[in-house]
Amino acid sequence: MLTMIIIVVVLALVFDYINGFHDTANAIATSISTKALSPRSAILIAATLNMIGALSGTAVAATIGKGIVTPDIVTPSVLIAALISAIFWNLFTWYYGIPSSSSHALIGGLTGSVLGFFGWEQVKWYGFGKILVGLLISPILGLIVGGIIMTLLFWIFSGSSPARVNNYFRKLQIASACMASFAHGSNDAQKTMGIITLMLFSGGIIGSFSVPLWVKVACAIAMASGTAFGGWKIIRTMGGKIFKIEPINGFAADFTASAIIWSASVIGAPVSTTHVVSSSIMGVGVAKRFRGVRWNIARQILIAWVVTIPSSALVAIVISLLFRLYT
Repeated sequence: MLTMIIIVVVLALVFDYINGFHDTANAIATSISTKALSPRSAILIAATLNMIGALSGTAVAATIGKGIVTPDIVTPSVLIAALISAIFWNLFTWYYGIPSSSSHALIGGLTGSVLGFFGWEQVKWYGFGKILVGLLISPILGLIVGGIIMTLLFWIFSGSSPARVNNYFRKLQIASACMASFAHGSNDAQKTMGIITLMLFSGGIIGSFSVPLWVKVACAIAMASGTAFGGWKIIRTMGGKIFKIEPINGFAADFTASAIIWSASVIGAPVSTTHVVSSSIMGVGVAKRFRGVRWNIARQILIAWVVTIPSSALVAIVISLLFRLYT
């Protein structure tokens, strides 16, 4: 049993590491695209602030660990199947440069694994539904709020020189990149903490569902290390292919996404940082010029949003059935 628990912890940290380089683009793509930061500086900032953000709370960890399945019935095999599924989907989408969601992959993988091992009745559908609502509402908010903030900034600076405005916001983008990195760590790293704590609790290693300090630190380091590795294919998609980003646009998108993600972390709502950032960029792009948004790229991202949970769930179901067949 202890060996299996160790395997779960290692796989969870591998997922966290991959999440770091898969979702690096969330925090730094716009600042690199506008040349507010060099790639090296941006990744250093993202790695550092991701790690600090990861240590900022545990509300999201509790939602992930207790919201989809009753901890008492969880076995190492359930979480191994879930994590393998999520890791596979993340690597697949990273390889093809698709800004898919690590959060969706993990939630889909965990749900599919529970379905494969225990059946429909053991999934906490009410909790799953609440998580799904948060995942749905957050990018819609990103689109709307991003458009509103960009419109306000255009109105405030309408009489100013575009060159002067962009020079000003290029400096502010350093702050917004820090905010986005911190927010990303505060939400995404906690999901892995939730999985590890779920395993420790169900395996009898800890007596209550409370995230141990070593789990917080390990997840923070794993995510920061993955962030330092970087995800350049996705950075190119997020940073410039949706629409041509200028410093004022990058600041508006980063500020919007940071506010939404951090608010979600405070209330314990797991959200997709990828989806919130990309929808914020779209909202800013629409406010700038509707026809300037490359809607074919936006459509590809939307498709990835829709298919990630069912795809990762299906992979997890297959893996769990293989576990049951051969173990």
